[in-house]
Amino acid sequence: MIEILLYLNKHILLRNKLHILFLSSWYPNNLKPYIGDFIERHAQAISSQHKVTVIHVVMDDSIIEKVYKTSVESNLELQLIYLPKTKNKILNFLSFFTTYIKEINKIETYDLIHLNISFPVGIVALYYKWFKNKKYLISEHWSGYQFPHNKKIGFLQKKTTQLIIKNANFITPVSKNLQHAMEEYGLKGNYSIIPNVVNTSHFNISDELLKDFTITHISSMDNNVKNIKGILSVFTKVQKSIPTIKFQLIGENSEKYEYLVQELKLKNIEIIDQIPNSEVPSYLKKSNAFILFSNYENLPCVILEAFACGIPVISTDVGGIKEYFPDNFGYLIKPNDQKALHAAILKIYNSELKYDKKIMHQYAHQNFGIETITNLFSELYYKITSN
Repeated sequence: MIEILLYLNKHILLRNKLHILFLSSWYPNNLKPYIGDFIERHAQAISSQHKVTVIHVVMDDSIIEKVYKTSVESNLELQLIYLPKTKNKILNFLSFFTTYIKEINKIETYDLIHLNISFPVGIVALYYKWFKNKKYLISEHWSGYQFPHNKKIGFLQKKTTQLIIKNANFITPVSKNLQHAMEEYGLKGNYSIIPNVVNTSHFNISDELLKDFTITHISSMDNNVKNIKGILSVFTKVQKSIPTIKFQLIGENSEKYEYLVQELKLKNIEIIDQIPNSEVPSYLKKSNAFILFSNYENLPCVILEAFACGIPVISTDVGGIKEYFPDNFGYLIKPNDQKALHAAILKIYNSELKYDKKIMHQYAHQNFGIETITNLFSELYYKITSN
């Protein structure tokens, strides 16, 4: 891996800067400030070497006319367009599609389209491939292609997605697990794995000694996915073994679990609403361990960010997590195995896990750092534009 990256560093820097058009089915906006924030970080990273224009259309039922929000930061231009949402799905789609076409046609020149989350905005990329001969690659993050969740995908969406995937020059899922899930679902294409990106200058090591043993969980707080109730149930048992343990529960609408905290008579739990990514390092650095007890996942950014901060992780072995989980970086356990979660927390508390913060940070930097991920994308960009 390191040899490949050294080669890419040497040769990519000699090539011309490209103009990349970012289209995304998810992107942070006023209605959902944190949705697809990992895509935003990809865009920011790529803008360190290329010009990036992001266009994202949002359907909003609280407005009666189109609203534009534009921002420019160095090589990254963001255009958020909010459209009135009606009860007519056909009219909504036509408005959505034609708005993308109109805004993209305003751009004088760009080299290729970088599509994020294949459906639905991949329909726009497909249109430009078929009618404007514009090439595109796809970054895919959605765990919905994994069985049995893919049963919820409708026939029309599946067939449309198959066309989108088939016509892409490259598909870059963030893990091999996701690639296999997509292929087994019938999405055949030219795959190349590129993981999520971490700003390892921001997510770094702290030598501050912690007064109290502290566990942190950060997520979307969806119990069906993240199994928050399972975590809290385990915490009741952990508190009996470690009475002074502290727990940071961080995420969108996390206060909805306050009733359960009271029912379980839990102490020393700090419930914190969703925080911006820029504040995540400060909470991780105040932690002795990060836990993720999910029923299913893809490749959560926060695990990679914990590694960058030199913080060991306890996670369920789901999705593509084990592909980027070196020995002595924490513990992988089976989904919903509360005994294993309890035992892993006690092992870290009793210093049974021998880990090196510097090694963890270096691993994160080499595999998920801004330069690393941007170089991997750049190599594909140049392959596409040179053909």
